[in-house]
Amino acid sequence: MPEHLIFQLVATIGAMGEFAGHDRRGSLGLPGRSSVIGLLGAALGRRRDHEFSDLEALGVAVASFGRTGHLRDYHTVQTVPSAAVKSPQSRPQALREAAAKGRVNTVLTSRDYRTECVFGVAVWGDDLPALAAALRQPVFQVFLGRKSCPLSAPFDPQRVTADDPAQALAHLRLPPWIGARQMVEIVAEEGVGLGAPARLETRHDRTVDRERRHFGPGRYSVAHPALSAGEVPS
Repeated sequence: MPEHLIFQLVATIGAMGEFAGHDRRGSLGLPGRSSVIGLLGAALGRRRDHEFSDLEALGVAVASFGRTGHLRDYHTVQTVPSAAVKSPQSRPQALREAAAKGRVNTVLTSRDYRTECVFGVAVWGDDLPALAAALRQPVFQVFLGRKSCPLSAPFDPQRVTADDPAQALAHLRLPPWIGARQMVEIVAEEGVGLGAPARLETRHDRTVDRERRHFGPGRYSVAHPALSAGEVPS
């Protein structure tokens, strides 16, 4: 049986990718592959311009234990009409010049979050002991998406052997105030066995340009195994 590194992501609120337009920034129901790769990179102390090819080679599966809720936060943002200021050197300069002319617009924007986040992550590939050590003592502080979404519990990484990622995540030790939870959904790359019938989806969370935060589509398997976490003795 292959070895998996499993760990938990528990937070009161989280924000997990999807399209990030100017007026609205959405959130998936659970972290995508690019979120997990970025999280591991932060734990290892890697910045956006560092090498990530070894992490991109990892297999990744993410499961949700319980249904998350939806939360939307609203912001007002000042914008500058393109005709108001010609060739500004910076956004502050553009705002100052447009304000002096009385030509600053204010628009309403929104940010989507998920509440009551209880997720399990399984990764497999090379250097799992090093990844486990980094999750125990992360170099950079890690959030569940945005800086306003701190984690509520340690990662608690474990290396386990299992037939597939779903079986591996049944060994997850959830925090005592949560207890055992049914696995609602698990997502992995197309072709990865999940121990249950799966459907295919396209999700835009494949990293194209990490520094510019550009992402492309990927094909993923989504399944609903009848498994729980916190019930298998460690």
